[in-house]
Amino acid sequence: MKIIRLKQCIIGYFDLIRPFTLLAPIIVSACIMIASFFYNGRTDGLFTIWWTTIIPASFALAILNGASNTLNQITDVESDKISKPYRPIVRGDVSLIEAKVMSIILYITAFSLSILVNIMFSVFVLLIVIFTVTYSLPPRIKDVLFLNQLWVGVPRGLLGILASWSVFGNALEPLPMAIGLIAMFFLIGGSITKDIVDSEADKKTGTRTLVNTFGIKKAALMSLPFMFFPFAYIPLLIDSGILDSYLWLLTFLAIPGYFIFHLMVKEKKKGGLLENTSSWTLMYVTYFAFAFGFSFLTILGSVAA
Repeated sequence: MKIIRLKQCIIGYFDLIRPFTLLAPIIVSACIMIASFFYNGRTDGLFTIWWTTIIPASFALAILNGASNTLNQITDVESDKISKPYRPIVRGDVSLIEAKVMSIILYITAFSLSILVNIMFSVFVLLIVIFTVTYSLPPRIKDVLFLNQLWVGVPRGLLGILASWSVFGNALEPLPMAIGLIAMFFLIGGSITKDIVDSEADKKTGTRTLVNTFGIKKAALMSLPFMFFPFAYIPLLIDSGILDSYLWLLTFLAIPGYFIFHLMVKEKKKGGLLENTSSWTLMYVTYFAFAFGFSFLTILGSVAA
């Protein structure tokens, strides 16, 4: 029985952090850091820097996301009983106290790792902590219509990009700020895809979202400009001198932005593969493509220069 219980705990802890969602901070942050490395003229010692700086910094952001996921499940138990009864706390595999301890440990670990990178990076990590904690803990922003979308987009988009860029460069320069804002606006719109599965449960537990307030179709229409125009405006940012000309290819990401909207309109209120909906999956894939594309083009542009 003890072995079975131990196995349940291990699986439960693993499920708490929602490992698939940790790919986003790892992939996105690593891409942005490498882009910053080359853009700021750091062309030597990449292999050493990868192990001593990029991996610790990426893992700090991933662990921070795991801490946020855990905290969110702690405060969403009643909602999860309705829409996601398979989650570890609801299943009884992990107790609330165990989950709270785990969340605190993860937050401390993430911040401790960030201090080893540099001061500016740790400042951005601390800001992300503030956003994620106020999002979940009462009086929590997650329950406030419109603000809840902002509280997802700012830390996961803008602050995450700026934190990653700050590892090797000045995060307050026009380029990282523009890329961070593009990511922020995209996630403000795209993150409502996660609310489709939880629509009824959120409504019963007092959380107002675009989906359960206006319906899926109207919510999708409201989110479309945030997913489409940040990429469509890239040529204007290039023309104004904020972005370099080699980044024009990122404009094409407006296309999957539209398809996310299309999938949302057709979406059913049940989860698919990877716990959530197909529009949610495409949203993450598009975000990965944005980070990878920006990094690849920046490296090519920096080497060519």
